[in-house]
Amino acid sequence: MKKKNKLSVVEPVLLENRIFLIRGAKVMLDSDLALLYKVPVKRLNEQVKRNINRFPIDFMFRLTKDEKKKVVAICDHLRMLKYSYQLPYVFTEHGVSMLSSVLKSERAIQMNIFIIRVFTKLREMIVNNKELAHEVAELRHVQEKQGEKIEEINDAVVQLIGARAEPKDPIGFKND
Repeated sequence: MKKKNKLSVVEPVLLENRIFLIRGAKVMLDSDLALLYKVPVKRLNEQVKRNINRFPIDFMFRLTKDEKKKVVAICDHLRMLKYSYQLPYVFTEHGVSMLSSVLKSERAIQMNIFIIRVFTKLREMIVNNKELAHEVAELRHVQEKQGEKIEEINDAVVQLIGARAEPKDPIGFKND
């Protein structure tokens, strides 16, 4: 009998809602990662601190008070974080990848694979949106050029109609 993958319970959409854009990087909070890995936040952060040389600033950083307030304000599932005196750590895609080397459970390894796939999917969506935005901009540019030409044609037609309405010299005989 095949063993069912327990990760199928985690929906990619749920995961996408836990990825934030902070300081120009897509990141996940330590509390969300701990929940997914099924480890206490304290243990996750202990392992990170023991292996701090594996987590440079572009892999992991701590939120400021203002960033924490903003994140808590937009996410209902983080309302308990509001009362915490500690500032949470956030992990970039590379930091999440590095977590599998410090959290040695099978769950951590499988979740990392899953999370990295979601990050990749988000990156592809962003690239596709940029391409679409570029195409829309090109279409608008073409429309503007066509609009200018249509205005020129309309002006020419108005001038022609105006010229016919007022003939300068009538042709023919005048009968008085």
